[in-house]
Amino acid sequence: MPGREPAPGREPASGREPGPGREPIPGREPASGREPARGRESARGPTATSAYAASADTPRRTAGARALAALRLLTGFIFLWAFLDKTFGLRYSTPSGQGWIDGGSPTKGFLSRVTVGPMQSILRSWAGSWWADWLFMLGLLFVGVAVMAGVALRLAAVAGTLMLALMWIASWPPAIHRGDGSPTMSTNPFDNYHVIYAAALIAVAAAGAGATWGLGRLWARLPIVRDHAWLR
Repeated sequence: MPGREPAPGREPASGREPGPGREPIPGREPASGREPARGRESARGPTATSAYAASADTPRRTAGARALAALRLLTGFIFLWAFLDKTFGLRYSTPSGQGWIDGGSPTKGFLSRVTVGPMQSILRSWAGSWWADWLFMLGLLFVGVAVMAGVALRLAAVAGTLMLALMWIASWPPAIHRGDGSPTMSTNPFDNYHVIYAAALIAVAAAGAGATWGLGRLWARLPIVRDHAWLR
């Protein structure tokens, strides 16, 4: 009615401020222009990136596994061929008719000519011994077969490295002259093919290279191998 004053404490309808219930909730952004939830972004972005990185890295892992498998087969064949040649006299390092099965000694020819190094007298005394022949030949056979098959690589690496260490001592690369004064023809005071072969054995064993082109996976499933990691 004309001249009626508004009720005490009540503001006029026109131009009044929004009520407390209409104020924006603290910490909440307006609907327009808001960014997507961070949880969704983190769930999609890193997952896609990780999948892409894994797919891009697969060819490198495959190539590396095959390279180690090839190194394993080549290194194992060195030991296996040495066993076959010395056993049957295949006319490479062992003349025909002088093989182990013909009564020849696999260790006598090499160890009897050792004239350098700190173990020269000991190694010469081992030359032609039956136990030295058997240990040497069984070592060649075990390392060759195990490494080529991709099984018991850790044991093969230990056995092969010990054999190669003795051969390195027998050849003694640091020496420039033999005991008779003739040159040793050593090309390096430390690094020769014995060291390279030992490094190859250790590398394929440490990398578990028997799983590619070998029986490493089947070997690892055997109960005794699962219980004793040193047999892998």
